[in-house]
Amino acid sequence: MADNQYPIHERLPFASLLTMAAGSLDAYSYLAHGQVFAGLQTGNLILFGIHLGRLDFLNAFHYVLSILAFFIGTIIVRILQYRFADMPTPVHRQRWILIYAILFLLIGWGASYVAPSIVVIMFLSMAAAAELQEFRKLKGSSFTPLMMTGNLRKLAEASFDSIFYKKVLAYQRVKDTTIILISFTLGALVSGLAVLWLQINAIVLPILILLSAILLLNHGYKGKF
Repeated sequence: MADNQYPIHERLPFASLLTMAAGSLDAYSYLAHGQVFAGLQTGNLILFGIHLGRLDFLNAFHYVLSILAFFIGTIIVRILQYRFADMPTPVHRQRWILIYAILFLLIGWGASYVAPSIVVIMFLSMAAAAELQEFRKLKGSSFTPLMMTGNLRKLAEASFDSIFYKKVLAYQRVKDTTIILISFTLGALVSGLAVLWLQINAIVLPILILLSAILLLNHGYKGKF
């Protein structure tokens, strides 16, 4: 099925923006706020276990707060999903959830000047949770903008199917998944460079990317508000 046969929030350009924002946010939080991931909670659990094993309870606690904030952020978004369940199109809910994510990023940005990283990371994790909870499909299939392990597995599977079994849909899946992986890496790369120049102000990058996603979402649903 052609890309434009899917709703805008399931198309590749929108998914690429979300993935780029996720990569940039995790790179930013890790580099600028105590080596804690905002969205990649698998990484936080690993680092929590490492610090706990070393009896470094203070640093281990940093990861617990991020995990807890992500948990709470997911519940808040779930409440919003029920609240907007009767809307004629999902764009109303999706737009507000993206605004919600940007709001928490802005709060985290402001908090960076007056609060320790352990507080800032909680706002960033709540923003990351919003993105993962709301946007979970790419062209009708399962998709995550935060965790690339599953996408890497899909790329390997689709590559095998396309090369050895000549499956037509697998060729498209290879292309789509490759773009998603590149988008995530590019977001992390640019954010890493931005932190060198802008320090804590580098959070402006994921904010701008999510704003672009809102504009694309609005354009895709033009006339359906």
